[in-house]
Amino acid sequence: MEKIWLKNYPKGIGHEIDLSQYSSLMDIYDESIRKFANKKAFTNMNVSLTFNQLNEKVNHFASFLQNELKLKKGDRIAIQMPNLLQFPVVAFAALRSGLIIVNTNPLYTATEMRHQFKDSGAKAIVIMANFAHHLEEIIKDTDIESVVVTELADLFPTPKRILVNSVVKYIKKMVPAFNLPQAYTFRQALELGAMRPCQNIASTQEDIAFLQYTGGTTGVAKGAMLTHRNVLANMMQIRVWMSPKLVEGEEVAIAALPLYHIFALTLNCLAFLKMGAENVLITNPKDIPGFVKELKKIPFTAMAGVNTLFNALMNNPEFATIDFKKVKVSVSGAMTLQKPVAEKWMALTKSVIVEGYGLTEASPVISCNPIDGTDKVGTVGMPVPSTDVKLIDENDQEVKPGEAGELCAKGPQVMKGYWHREDETAKVMMADGWLRTGDIATVDEDGFFKIVDRKKDLIIVSGFNVYPNEIEEVIASHPGVLEVAAIGVPDTHSGEIVKVVIVKRDPNLTPEDVIAHARKSLTNYKIPRLVEFRTELPKTNVGKILRRALRDTPAEVKN
Repeated sequence: MEKIWLKNYPKGIGHEIDLSQYSSLMDIYDESIRKFANKKAFTNMNVSLTFNQLNEKVNHFASFLQNELKLKKGDRIAIQMPNLLQFPVVAFAALRSGLIIVNTNPLYTATEMRHQFKDSGAKAIVIMANFAHHLEEIIKDTDIESVVVTELADLFPTPKRILVNSVVKYIKKMVPAFNLPQAYTFRQALELGAMRPCQNIASTQEDIAFLQYTGGTTGVAKGAMLTHRNVLANMMQIRVWMSPKLVEGEEVAIAALPLYHIFALTLNCLAFLKMGAENVLITNPKDIPGFVKELKKIPFTAMAGVNTLFNALMNNPEFATIDFKKVKVSVSGAMTLQKPVAEKWMALTKSVIVEGYGLTEASPVISCNPIDGTDKVGTVGMPVPSTDVKLIDENDQEVKPGEAGELCAKGPQVMKGYWHREDETAKVMMADGWLRTGDIATVDEDGFFKIVDRKKDLIIVSGFNVYPNEIEEVIASHPGVLEVAAIGVPDTHSGEIVKVVIVKRDPNLTPEDVIAHARKSLTNYKIPRLVEFRTELPKTNVGKILRRALRDTPAEVKN
């Protein structure tokens, strides 16, 4: 189908991207260091690193990884921290050393960390001190040999570094006690690395760059193997998409979504870096007053977020006092962009939010609305360059025009497969390279796609994927539970919240008991907010619980 929006794009931009000019992500990184040496690369809490300063620290940390920790090409290293200046330093140092990055949500419980670290075989981890007590609990069950602990302000100048770290640790008491005697501090690692040069360990396009963990209908978290080629491709696809409005070397991008999430990783940490943009890292975007205060200081030009974040910002009375004159575009992903939110944003900022679509397995962007003014609110736009999309029925045949079907995508950004999970890979990868997304979509006469339903019973809470089977396994382990099903229900704040429907084993079981039990093993956004008790759950004739029937029928018992 003709991509009509390309007619408005700069001359020379066509339907295909050229991957031949780069052998790995570090080629683009090194190119950006040369081109934008003295420009700001990353800023956090009013502290900035220029591209040259970033590179100096990257090289020191890479030397530490290679010479002190003796990590070799292909070894896995976990990164577990929010948006801090340390994140890009560690990430690019790992890539320079030929390592595979295992991005880990800092909010994970010890149980979730244990699974991810065991499954990936990570040999090293860089973790924020606030979460190190969880690591202490499970490190003996993993292959992790080396630990680096960082504090929030480790790359801030003195005395701000000492002041901020002291307030976090001693005043706010946000760092629970931990005992990891083998751990290096982040600043020790940089000092040791500075004593010896690092090597550029060459990677190829086919080498794995990231293991991005994602769930599935089984509830088992799986590592999507994203190669240098996959992520390079998506970076370049995004660059084409941004070209009508964004100018190389001139942009200031707000990185409010966590860099460990594939959306912000590819867009902010990588694609905007290639453009020479300044990435402003927001460590705690949930602190809306603090976030708005940061935005008032910065003449930003672009921002990525999710529907709930944009909505929360606009509900803060101070947001309207921001100077939006330089804002060119914002992009929404990970969950549906609601039309009232998009319209209110335009009214306040005089700039658009455009919605895109993707998933971890596609690095992540598959389609996006154009930013040249031809976007269609309520759709996820058109496929990015070098990407084919089709809609298929249950027999894997393409549907007729106007009909809904499962969206399948094919392009250089599609993952290699799941780490050590050939059976799970076979469920989503078709023989000819097409990726089954599990999402049901339609396409209009102009080629704009709209997601209309989810084939999988995925729950999306504030842009984060929550998989019912994972919730059900935890709740079912409570001795008072006979049967349980987890579903998502609409919520004005977070898009959806988790609800569990339970058949009791113990008649004295209460919703408070269930939630307290869940809190021991699940990250906060996965914890059920609603608990309903029923005498039985709807099932198929073979005994499979019908979650859809639970979503479509009223509550039986409201307690």
